[in-house]
Order: sequence, then C-alpha cells, then structure tokens
Amino acid sequence: MNWIDRLERKYGGFAIRGLIKYIVIAAAFIFVAVSLSERLYVIDEMLRLNRDQVLRGQVWRLITFIFIPPSYNIFVVFALYILYIFGKSLEDMWGSFRFNLYYFIGMLSAIIAAFITGSGSVIYLNLSIFIAFAYLNPNFKLLLFFIIPVKVKYLAWFNIFFVIFTVIFGDMPDKVAAVLSFSNFFVFFGRGFFERWILPKTAALLKKRKRKKFKVIAPPKKFEFVHRCRECGRTSKEFPNLSFGYCKICGSDYEYCEDHINNHKHTT
Repeated sequence: MNWIDRLERKYGGFAIRGLIKYIVIAAAFIFVAVSLSERLYVIDEMLRLNRDQVLRGQVWRLITFIFIPPSYNIFVVFALYILYIFGKSLEDMWGSFRFNLYYFIGMLSAIIAAFITGSGSVIYLNLSIFIAFAYLNPNFKLLLFFIIPVKVKYLAWFNIFFVIFTVIFGDMPDKVAAVLSFSNFFVFFGRGFFERWILPKTAALLKKRKRKKFKVIAPPKKFEFVHRCRECGRTSKEFPNLSFGYCKICGSDYEYCEDHINNHKHTT
C-alpha cells in the first residue's frame, strides 16, 4: 500500500465529489457575466492570483483563481468542455479522493509559483489534467473543435513541446509556473514515466555504444505474458504491482485490472 492509499483510507470521506463540475460551472458563470458587461470585468480582476494582494489580506484569491475562464472568446466553450470531460474521466477512473489530491497538488504548486513570481494562473494546472488523461488513455479520439478526430497523445505531445518551449524561451513567471504546475503529474506518474520512457531509451543508448566496442550475441528473448485491462488500458508490464483478473460475466476473453474488475460495463 503506497502513501496515496493510506491517505485515502484516512481522509477519503472528505473528498469533494464532482470537483471538476463545480469548477467548470463557476468558470462558465464568470465568462457569461463578464461577456454581458465589460464593467463586470472587475470580477475577473478580483479573482486572479496575485501575491501582493493576498499579502494585503485578499486571501480568497488563493482559491478563486481556479474559477477564472481559460479565455473570453468563443473557444472557451471547447476549453471548458475538454476540461470537464477529462477531469470527470480521471475521477471516474481514480475515484474522487485521488482526483482531488491530483488537482490540489497542482493547485498548491501554482500558488507557490505565484508567490515566487508575483502572479499565477490556472492555465498549466488545467493542462496537467489533460496530460494525465492522455498518459492513461493515449489512443482516445477527441473531436477537435467538435469536428476533427485526433488521438489525444498527439495533442499531448504538442502541449509538452509548448511547455518545454516556455521553459526555455518564456519569461521567468511562465517558466516557474510551467515547471511547478506539473508537480502533480510527476507525483502520480513520475516513477512509471521514468521506467516506461526514460529508462528504456537510456538503456538502449548505452547498449548501442557498447556494441560499437564489442560484438554482443543477444540471448533468446524469454516469453513474457502481459495482462492488459480492457477498461483503462494499463498493463502488468507498466504496473507490476497491479492485479488483473477475468470477469465472470463477460468471460475469459475480457480481462480487467483490480480497479475495474467490478467497475465496468459488462459484455455478454
């Protein structure tokens, strides 16, 4: 049992169910209010995360900045829709407590970044939700602008390149926010990401360099049976501590992980 499991057993009852729903509704309300009257733009200014204003006593900004809409144009509809779909999917997959923990770690990181640089935003926090979903469901097809079908893994790589570009060429506030706002992703997926992407590539590079010096005869590969969850796509190779089993109702052709063995739509 890891530390997240222990926290969930102790504080799981305090989780906010449907957290992303409330965030999206609040953001939509603010968008509509500001769009109806430019005078109401003062609402946006009162909600933004600003270090100096917080230190003057406006502590509500530590929470209200997450309700600010991603933009004030027609594309906000698509952005909020995506945020809701991916956030709800993560909550359905993990449960309310784990999703709350993921979001609040990113939120705390955004606040720390704001106190370092003077101001903060929710852009990279929302982006971390998309990256988490794409990491778990890389082949999920998204209708871009409700028209163009695109696998989320390609959009995720585009966003990762955007973050890397920001870290290299962006202003200091953006650099700090871009790095710290993904703390939640590395807390949840850092080990798996390293073992899945970094370690194999590093090992392959070292092996390639060694072959230049010595001629190596590769031993025959040992057969390895890999379990794969039909619901979330996780495998026993990526998550060796995860248990897998077959559904009694669906039959032996349908295998699920321990999180979905009793939580999936049966196929008969």
